[in-house]
Amino acid sequence: MSRRLLEATLVKLGHQVIAVPDGTQATSVLLSDDGPRLAILDWMMPGEDGPSVCRAIRKKSATYTYIILLTSLNAPADVVNGLESGADDFLSKPFNAGELRARLHSGVRVLELQAGLLDAQRELQWHATRDHLTGIWNRRMILEQLGRELNRASHDRAPLAVALVDLDLFKKINDTYGHAAGDLVLRATAATLRQHMRAYDYVGRYGGEEFLVLLPACDTPAGLTIVERLRAGIASTPVQASNLEVSITVSIGLSSTADVGLDSALLIAAADAALYRAKAAGRDRVAA
Repeated sequence: MSRRLLEATLVKLGHQVIAVPDGTQATSVLLSDDGPRLAILDWMMPGEDGPSVCRAIRKKSATYTYIILLTSLNAPADVVNGLESGADDFLSKPFNAGELRARLHSGVRVLELQAGLLDAQRELQWHATRDHLTGIWNRRMILEQLGRELNRASHDRAPLAVALVDLDLFKKINDTYGHAAGDLVLRATAATLRQHMRAYDYVGRYGGEEFLVLLPACDTPAGLTIVERLRAGIASTPVQASNLEVSITVSIGLSSTADVGLDSALLIAAADAALYRAKAAGRDRVAA
């Protein structure tokens, strides 16, 4: 009866309610992927009691749940026990509707503040790891991923190919169409690279008009097949800028651990040397 009365009061206050008869079911519901973010738990329940449910939620839940313990126990030792178990607030039994409303408002404010902090944290992380213009990884992140992929290649005894992709005559694009058009070309190139890569390949802006592509499980012949697809995809995708259609091409240099070894600096240097040869041979081509 107490649970049904509480449920009816919460519905009148505008809340969507999931009611369960014992602590074991409460733990299951609260730990589900779409579980409630705010919970009112009776201290004494069949199965697990309220503090036990609190401890389980705090230990296992990936998201924060604001927990109010409903109890007739109000001795200082009981309050300490409840807070140490992970409860955020207390509500005395029998509950008062006005007090219930006020404590729920406090819980909602805490959850809204937390959501705002998490959003800000995600935004800061995005800006710290992404290139602001193209949205792909920045130089630091793609080089960190290169280190991880080299460790994986060593452990799995599998090859890894890396490619340096450089826009041909990019300065001429900026000088002819303006820097805004150059920015559009960079964004379009990044988007086309992602479109034609495999799901488990990686790309980051290496600097200026250069992109670094990581191709796991690729030796040189397999890597050449993929980067030739990237080159052809970019060459066949003109960019609309200032009501004009701007044709773009790239030159690509490739190296592989199968030929160079597991040293990241040597891999990039070999890809850079291959890129230089591709440009010297006329651009819009790949070399290994």
